[in-house]
Amino acid sequence: MSTITQAKPRKGSWDRKLHWVATHSIGIALAIGFTTPIVFVFLTAVMSDKQALSSNLWPQEWHFENFLRVFEKAPMLEYMANSLMYSLLATLGVMLSAIPTAYALARMKWRGRNAVFLLVVAAMMLPPQVVAVPLYDMWINFGLTGTLWPLVIPYFLFDAFSVFLLRQFFLTIPQDYIDAAKIDGCSELTALVRVLVPMARPGIAATALFCFLFTWNDYFGPLLYTGENKGNWTLSLALASFRGSHQVEWNLTMAATVLIMAPAIVLFLFAQKSFVKGITFTGVKG
Repeated sequence: MSTITQAKPRKGSWDRKLHWVATHSIGIALAIGFTTPIVFVFLTAVMSDKQALSSNLWPQEWHFENFLRVFEKAPMLEYMANSLMYSLLATLGVMLSAIPTAYALARMKWRGRNAVFLLVVAAMMLPPQVVAVPLYDMWINFGLTGTLWPLVIPYFLFDAFSVFLLRQFFLTIPQDYIDAAKIDGCSELTALVRVLVPMARPGIAATALFCFLFTWNDYFGPLLYTGENKGNWTLSLALASFRGSHQVEWNLTMAATVLIMAPAIVLFLFAQKSFVKGITFTGVKG
């Protein structure tokens, strides 16, 4: 009489998987919630015009040529160049202005430092629409409306959020490194450039990424200052116009949306580790 030996299931492995799902359930739910709209936009972008926004959520035929048709419908390369110039120059301006300001607020002792920091925090709470009218009147007097300069120049002067973020990160770096550099004969500027900046790369990367993503997606600023000059439109402004001109062709509208989102998503994926590390350490010490 033969006996049949059955393999027992690996309960331990299955339990570990269930435990992992239960532990990360909130993260999984958030990931699904954030990725579902992106997947929907991409699937709609490769659909035919008749199938777009219909009950069929999966493309019956894949029309990747929709991405090429977007460039035929509008000068997207010109708008992309404008967005890149705006975002890159603004990010450069933030780095040049916010790093020294944050260093002065975090590591240098001078009278009125705390009062200035409170002004920085207050500036973060000020809605940009409150000062839009006087600023617009100022740029009209300078003759710069219709160009990207009213959007770029302020970042070379002051950005409250970037100063606050970098100041909080600089406070997490031990003062002993700065003191040792000064004992070796370094000035404040040399200590900032050679000691603090290399150690603060995650915080600087997070600040630069925040600035780039904000300016890349900015709609109010380009609408206010470049709305009268179509040659200086950015991608966000062009997308709104494209949607109005091609509101029936939702597949092309979604294809244009994918093209606009792609650079920001790729940049975030490459800088994800530095971004997360910078945000994690910011605010540890205040």
